[in-house]
Amino acid sequence: MNVSRMFLVALAVVAVGAAACKKEEKPVVAEPAPAVEPAVEAPAAVTETAAPTEVTPVAAPAEATPAAPTAEANPALKDPAQAIAQAPATFKAKFDTTKGAFVVLVNREWAPRGADRFYNLVKIGYFQDIAVFRVVSGFMAQFGIHGDPAVSAIWRDSIIQDDPVKQSNKRGRLTFATRGPNSRSNQFFINLVDNANLDGMGFSPVGEVVEGLDIVDGLYSGYGEGAPQGNGPDQMRVQMEGNAYMKKDFPQLDYIKTITIL
Repeated sequence: MNVSRMFLVALAVVAVGAAACKKEEKPVVAEPAPAVEPAVEAPAAVTETAAPTEVTPVAAPAEATPAAPTAEANPALKDPAQAIAQAPATFKAKFDTTKGAFVVLVNREWAPRGADRFYNLVKIGYFQDIAVFRVVSGFMAQFGIHGDPAVSAIWRDSIIQDDPVKQSNKRGRLTFATRGPNSRSNQFFINLVDNANLDGMGFSPVGEVVEGLDIVDGLYSGYGEGAPQGNGPDQMRVQMEGNAYMKKDFPQLDYIKTITIL
């Protein structure tokens, strides 16, 4: 190869090398991780009519004068430890109300713990001037909060264990209201219709109306469901203020004047 040809080849190699050096490398970019949407809790199902429940106040109840004090109050009224007698196998309880009287037959075999609690509340005179504060037509009538908030607070905190559900919540049957499992205390309801859906929720009937079911049907229901879902009494205020609140703001409510064992 002559000198001039060798020179031309050398120039070509240099040119190719220079072009390669000028070529830019693309930077390696990591792909971003896929976005993760935040988890959203599904809202709890809301039923049109809430189950008969108790509401626990977050503050101490205000001092209040009992709406209908007795001349000689039973000491057990403020000491649940003194009200632990066993109920008879069956007994009848007469409810005298502002609408008239009706009778409930309690069967201890249905719910022994519940029957004992109801029996003792009746025997110590707990049920005097007790508002039927939540009456929902086509569902149930609820009562049991004492007119004196101090007394009600004592019994609200004296809970009993659940009884197995042996009987269905049929029309006319008497059952405890609850705050959940093993929380029965001093509130009750009477089924105005068959409420078999409550059986699976742990509501165990203790007895049933055997006389005067028409009186139960006639208990004032015009206020409907309690606040805030409806226009009836706010159960929190009932617990905190007692009969003073209900008689002032809900004057048409019916009351249980007394319950006596027959």
